[in-house]
Amino acid sequence: MNNIEAMKKQIVLLEAMLNDVGAFIFGKDINGCYIYANQAVLELFDRPLKDVLGKDDSHFFELSLSKQLKVNDNKVLTEGIVIENEETNVVKATGDIRIYKTVKKPMFDELGQVIGMCGISTDITEEKQLQKLVSQQKQLLDTVLDNVDAHVYMKNSEREFLYVNNKTAELFGRPVEEIVGRKETDILPKEIADHFHQSDSKVFSTNEKQIIDEEVIDNKGNKLRYLSVKVPYLRDEELPALIGFSSDVTELYQLKEQFRKQANTDHLTKLYNRRYFVAQAEKEFCRAQRHNNSLSLVSLDIDHFKKINDQYGHPIGDQVLIKIAKKLMKNIRCEDVLARIGGEEFSIILPETSIEVAMSAAERIRLEQENLPVKGDWYGEIKVTLSIGVSSLLTQDQNFDQLFMRADEALYQAKKLGRNQVVKF
Repeated sequence: MNNIEAMKKQIVLLEAMLNDVGAFIFGKDINGCYIYANQAVLELFDRPLKDVLGKDDSHFFELSLSKQLKVNDNKVLTEGIVIENEETNVVKATGDIRIYKTVKKPMFDELGQVIGMCGISTDITEEKQLQKLVSQQKQLLDTVLDNVDAHVYMKNSEREFLYVNNKTAELFGRPVEEIVGRKETDILPKEIADHFHQSDSKVFSTNEKQIIDEEVIDNKGNKLRYLSVKVPYLRDEELPALIGFSSDVTELYQLKEQFRKQANTDHLTKLYNRRYFVAQAEKEFCRAQRHNNSLSLVSLDIDHFKKINDQYGHPIGDQVLIKIAKKLMKNIRCEDVLARIGGEEFSIILPETSIEVAMSAAERIRLEQENLPVKGDWYGEIKVTLSIGVSSLLTQDQNFDQLFMRADEALYQAKKLGRNQVVKF
């Protein structure tokens, strides 16, 4: 085999390789006309090689819509530099819009003058479309998660944040980029981070969704409540992770507490109401019996309260009730339960209190009220006295009602005996 035949075989082999390389390979002269095109280029143009050689890109691309192609070619041919860039080209034969990652290099003669260029282009249209779709989906997801009324985050088992939405970042007082990739112990005070990690650990140990009602004290001492849903998220060959959704339910919890208090509170005096009083009394009755403790009950009634209403009017009568309620509050212990039972009647539960101590406390209340007339936004003073009945738990008592009835009977006796006095049953 002579050299010419060997070279022919090498050229055939080289052409086969260039046709199978999976990219668009071409060469152009100094005027931008094609001097070589591999099979991929010919298929793109839907032309045989003879109809491509000697022609420039105006025959194959819509150059008005493929501006980057011409810019890149001019730089290579006039400046003699290598260009690596993306080109968006519109193919005349099909009208398709294709995106290419292109490398174009100048070709030189023996004097170093640019005589043309060669290039290789890879079609990345589908890749760019996928990137665009992923970007759009990410933007949509970020928009949703940044505007949802919850703190959304993702952490791995090493306590590192993998994702936080803007609401979480605002809560932590840091931009997102300063949180992602860092451990929660680097972001939050230790006691708060450890508090949250308790429920996180349960997610990782059980690999099950957890729903947690969490309470946190912030830096200002405010008590915050969160309802958190934490879901395990397993990743191939990576640390286990969880996705958390924590909703601030502080206002809802406070509203719930407010409703609970309203349900248990007399709207006028702000003391406990009869319903709450009875419920607490039943508990104290059972506790006293179980531990063989003493328990006393004081019932109070404002003497001649109807006359106050008749003489001064009901609004002032209400003010008298409020002022007496405040005065009574100052005379009870923290463990005692004071309530407005109805109208002008009040009751006090005194846990672990004997009848003698209860009588002494009741007499102190009676004397204080007798010696301190009620003053307010009206002319003069209103002299108010109290009739008080006291009873104590007996071993034969079967329920609280028996204790309550005895205190009520003692109160009736105090009124019958002339009012402004304390009577025990």
